[in-house]
Amino acid sequence: MLGAIIGDIVGSLYEFDEYNIKTTDFPLFSEESEITDDTIMTLAVAQGLMNGKKDSQKTYDEITKCMQKLGKEYPYMSYGCNFQSWLHSNNPQPYNSYGNGSAMRVSSVAWFFDNLEDVEKFAEISALPTHNQPEGIKGAQAVASAIFLARNGKTKSEIKDYIIKKYAYDLSKTCDEIRITYHRVESCQETVPQAIIAFLEGGSFEEVIRLAVSLGGDSDTLTAIAGSIAEAYYPIPEDIKERTLEFLDDDLLEIYNEFQKLISLNTFNKLY
Repeated sequence: MLGAIIGDIVGSLYEFDEYNIKTTDFPLFSEESEITDDTIMTLAVAQGLMNGKKDSQKTYDEITKCMQKLGKEYPYMSYGCNFQSWLHSNNPQPYNSYGNGSAMRVSSVAWFFDNLEDVEKFAEISALPTHNQPEGIKGAQAVASAIFLARNGKTKSEIKDYIIKKYAYDLSKTCDEIRITYHRVESCQETVPQAIIAFLEGGSFEEVIRLAVSLGGDSDTLTAIAGSIAEAYYPIPEDIKERTLEFLDDDLLEIYNEFQKLISLNTFNKLY
């Protein structure tokens, strides 16, 4: 989950085509760096998972509740128009979205469950409050699957093969090829493959982040997705981790720490 937050913050400066930076040579953080709706919704899904206690219907209800609660508490985060309406609805219903929001907020699912079947099942559940369109669901499931496979020691070739076979994404292009014409697109089908390719090409966590930003497009979301996968494959440098957590206020940090503590406890119990 931290990888998604890092990607969001680093990419926040370069969102929108006019601010895209088509190079990997840039400062990771600046005075203008900030968290966006990607971080808020990533933490909302994590909180909903914890509250849902691995029950399908309860998890759906809790993710919906937590997304609405945090969204209203952090109202100035560049939410899309349809999401804004959903956020303030007394009876929130999915609105057939295939936007990349379902993929950027899903990372905690891949750490919360211990088998791929549950990861894919609850990735869909995390998408469904807003994204009940097949491509929106597919984007969330593909990202969660990649994270789960990475954190369980699969090679990049194995991860790539699984995503291609299961989700039929085209992962054949290189970052250099994508960068030439890529621009801001908010759909899963035109964001998730590019983010996965940045992960596949990057040789370290930081390199994945830099490659993702350098592609352009919806930089905060694309980089959040790439970073969420890279976190499961590469160690995050301590200086980047420490700098990132400074962007979270006490309430957001409490959700993050609670989730990390729960994951650590689950890992300990599995070992002993």
